[in-house]
Amino acid sequence: MEAAGQQRIVRAEDVAIMGITEILLHIPKIYRSYRRLVRSIKQHRPNVAILIDFPDVNFRLAKHLHHLGVPVLWFVSPQLWAWKRRRLRWVQQRVDKMFVIFPFEADFYRNRGVDATFVGHPLADMPLPTVTREEYAEAARALNQEQWNYADGILQSNPLPEWAHKTKEGIRYGLDTVKPWVALLPGSRSGEISANLGEMIQAACLLGPEYEFIIPVAETVSEHHLKAMQYETGSRLTEANPPRITFVRDARSALFHSRAAVVASGTATVQAALIGTPFLVVYRVSELTFRIAKMLVQYPSEIGAHKDGYGNLPIAMPNLIAGRRIIPELINKHFKAKTVAAILKDLLEEGSNLRMRQIKDLKSVRESLLLSSGDSAVQTLCHAVLRALNLPESRTDPDALHPIHW
Repeated sequence: MEAAGQQRIVRAEDVAIMGITEILLHIPKIYRSYRRLVRSIKQHRPNVAILIDFPDVNFRLAKHLHHLGVPVLWFVSPQLWAWKRRRLRWVQQRVDKMFVIFPFEADFYRNRGVDATFVGHPLADMPLPTVTREEYAEAARALNQEQWNYADGILQSNPLPEWAHKTKEGIRYGLDTVKPWVALLPGSRSGEISANLGEMIQAACLLGPEYEFIIPVAETVSEHHLKAMQYETGSRLTEANPPRITFVRDARSALFHSRAAVVASGTATVQAALIGTPFLVVYRVSELTFRIAKMLVQYPSEIGAHKDGYGNLPIAMPNLIAGRRIIPELINKHFKAKTVAAILKDLLEEGSNLRMRQIKDLKSVRESLLLSSGDSAVQTLCHAVLRALNLPESRTDPDALHPIHW
């Protein structure tokens, strides 16, 4: 949107914090950003507002927008069907139209008097990656070699430790295109990465060097943080013959070319499901956050979800879409390297029941996230925006929207 000429008041990545105890440390910064947004709304009074996810901020913005008489369209529903159901009245009072990306969400809202439309999932509209395995391997080699060249420049007066030399020598040759690849997705936020990456690396060590391990790093992760991740990873490779772990930037292509994956709970689970890569879901938060969430999360009848033997409801979105557990989930104390490695072995084995059943189930999930009309989620949303502005839906000139502040 910024590239299209819109004014960005606050960077979403600067205030994207998850958890309960985790968010307390960032409250002052988040509140300052919120006040800047409110001032901008009052000064410019937009013609229409598109709120995307981010309920803790957007519900409050919706209140100001509604009082100003600005039509409020909400794209990507807050997960009121999971918890904080009391906020449903805010949707009823402040939101003119809800555009949801999961089929069960439309039924949830309609059954409660909210004008809601399922528009399909934006990730389902994306074509599968076209980069070849060889091209991807070379791009990964170049990225990691560049990182190590930078490290060499900094550490000229301090020799690299033994583990760093081992990691660097493996990177020099790029990904082995013959070995099976396993993608490790620890999350996109620094807190998630810190909580999940270590156990994933230990699982990779248990599986051994017969596999190539790929860690896609989100664009929100800075170059400095990426370097720190590389060093932390290398420091954990203490075996005489450790597995090779390569950092990359393109998660979708990594999943596409991987035989199996370990994915932190979040949007990446939908990515993996849509691409069709067999995977398991992991996640770790503070024990207090986990206990509170376990008490608060309750699913409505529109979601066919049941507790497991430990009293935990499913959290992976593919499981909620399917209405049953099609993806293994390892959360908090159950997220252990030994268990991750055991499930991965099953998923990697050709013809295993778990692998074959999951491939079939993931295909059904993908089909359920596409609109039967063939329209994309964004196209459907854009038509709704044009209607709210009383503009012809066929009008595609971007200059037509220049007076609008988003």
